[in-house]
Amino acid sequence: MAIQLNKVLYRTVLIVTFLAINALVLYGIGAAWAFMNTGADKTSMLHLEVPMEDVYMPSLKWSSLDNPGRQMEQQALGEITNDYMNAWHVRNISYKKNDPYGIEDFYTDSARVRLYDNIDLNKKNNHWYKRTTLNHNSSLDFYTADGTMVVFKDYNVEEYQEIYEGETLLTKEKDTTSYQVMMLLEDGFWRIRHLKEIPAPADTATIAPRNIKDKLKKIENIKGINYYPKDSPWDTFGKRFNDSIIDLDFKIIQNMGLNTIRVFVQYEDFGKNRVDYKKLNLLKTLLDTAAKNELDVVITLFDFYGDYDVSNWTLTHRHAESIVNAVKDHPALLGWDIKNEPDLDFDSRGKQRVLSWLEQMIENIKKWDKNHPVSIGWSSPEAAIELGDKVDFVSYHYYRDIEDFKKAHDTLKAAISDKPIVLQEYGMSSYKGAWNLYKGANEEGQRDYYKEIQPILKDNNIPYMFWTLYDFKKVPTSVAGSLPWKTKKQHYFGCLDTLGNKKPAYSELLIKK
Repeated sequence: MAIQLNKVLYRTVLIVTFLAINALVLYGIGAAWAFMNTGADKTSMLHLEVPMEDVYMPSLKWSSLDNPGRQMEQQALGEITNDYMNAWHVRNISYKKNDPYGIEDFYTDSARVRLYDNIDLNKKNNHWYKRTTLNHNSSLDFYTADGTMVVFKDYNVEEYQEIYEGETLLTKEKDTTSYQVMMLLEDGFWRIRHLKEIPAPADTATIAPRNIKDKLKKIENIKGINYYPKDSPWDTFGKRFNDSIIDLDFKIIQNMGLNTIRVFVQYEDFGKNRVDYKKLNLLKTLLDTAAKNELDVVITLFDFYGDYDVSNWTLTHRHAESIVNAVKDHPALLGWDIKNEPDLDFDSRGKQRVLSWLEQMIENIKKWDKNHPVSIGWSSPEAAIELGDKVDFVSYHYYRDIEDFKKAHDTLKAAISDKPIVLQEYGMSSYKGAWNLYKGANEEGQRDYYKEIQPILKDNNIPYMFWTLYDFKKVPTSVAGSLPWKTKKQHYFGCLDTLGNKKPAYSELLIKK
């Protein structure tokens, strides 16, 4: 009986094992098939399944809609604009992928020929392009009575492209071109029939001069701090936003004799290209509170952002444009800091790609806001020489030995002698515990750090913003990871502890009147 039971059990185990193995094999084949087909959907490749404003959103303005015949309806204008942008987007992706998919949806038969020829030539030469357009300025010429044809001019289209051979970047170009455009309504799509280059019109627009002298004088006298609320570090504008707490913090900062704060806007937190108006209102509330406490504010527009690809430029432009236009007239605003420590992305993203994105963003912000200076928050004085001729004031961070500070600052000042140079971040953690083998500074060591560096800044008239007001109980893993020996010191940079008590360093940071 026992032998028979053992045979039954043995057979059962064999059958279950056989079924399990077959199930695993089938699962593996299915997973492999799914993996091999990932990205095969060309509709997904072109992102035509999502709203155009989430993948490609250049500035487009219609300067005139006058038409001798049929009046242009708003719905038709929206459809024409959307399909015209789709046509540019499809063309850009086609030149990037060397794949003509999607062109037939937005170009008529005759208009496709040149695009197909260009793609074939690019394949032959192993060339491909990353392209985008930045600005369009359109004016209606003619709209037929039956609503099936539209003719318009697109003036001064700003185009940017990077030309590659294989994986090697050959060159980058920025050009401005004007076009005569004809589009036909076919099968529910507005398709481009003609896209012909035309001479650019004479530029008669009056460009308002920039007026930033007074702001630059204030920047030369910055004595400030990088600010996060103690209970919501790296999340100033999140669910725990409390204007009463911020008001109390700003009173503390003002009573220390400081005059400036730096705050951070995170790209995804603020809604990326579709900026959340609720977040904008919180930013305005913070600025109101700063003005109430006689504090100026430097706004960092991009923190925790690292995608500088040309394909996404227009999305980041709309993010910055929305924020800049929303608060550029606020009396508390002192200046714009485009990006926090972009040089840390040089190795992973490519130095030239990062610099190109920054340079275009500088140009944009200077165009949108004529009254506030622009800077970049470099992670070191050595990196801060980059784009020194483009920014209005230079900003850098320094967390190295004090004995090397003056030489590093003077070297930068010798290279860029005609603009204010701000020590935008510096400081010392007071953590000295098991996770750093009891090395580093304790609270007294933190005090001694400021006791040594503050006189250097004062004697050399160096504007500064130290890091930071509070110690933090929690630091997000996105800041320095999750390993305690890397993150623990990030909790203890404040001149006040987590309860708001003054640490020894506080007295060294107090501006004595």
